[in-house]
Amino acid sequence: MQRSLILSACILLFLTLGCHQGPAAHTDSARCIVEGGGPFPGFLVGVWRNGEHGWEFTFEPDGSISSIVLSLGRIRLKQGEVAEIPMIKGGKGVFTPGDWKAYYTPSTRELTVKISIKDFRIEVADNILEGKSTDVFLGEISEDGKTWQTVWTSFPDYMAHTPENPNFEMKEESEYGNQQGLVFNKVETPS
Repeated sequence: MQRSLILSACILLFLTLGCHQGPAAHTDSARCIVEGGGPFPGFLVGVWRNGEHGWEFTFEPDGSISSIVLSLGRIRLKQGEVAEIPMIKGGKGVFTPGDWKAYYTPSTRELTVKISIKDFRIEVADNILEGKSTDVFLGEISEDGKTWQTVWTSFPDYMAHTPENPNFEMKEESEYGNQQGLVFNKVETPS
């Protein structure tokens, strides 16, 4: 219970305050900060994947997140680029990335990532799903640098439009979001 309250407080602070730019500032939409002002650790650079829900993050050497695979539809997005995806039955999906931020604490090996989707719209036949979302991942990186055990907190704000339900709202009302544990693994890339 106490751990959940502390975790929720950290997430709320992160969502409210965000990251602050240091001397080597990133763009506003893809910032990373390392506590103590050091460089982004090399062992975090590369692809981190969760197979169960489909999430994937690609960290660059400066700590920025250059691309993600979004759990919703397992769509690959690149930072700063609107993605248009063809859907079945002549539909399409349009996704606009928001801020993608990371914060790393070397002393505890704790990595926090915040992924915002500014807006999206998915059309399939007579059905439309649209909205925005914010997802926060908080957890410790293993000593060998290959596993990231996280708590995923999601704040979806969706509206579904179907012939049966023209305006069906799907929004997380709790200030603490939906929480569940997720494990990410570092993906080995060929040299």
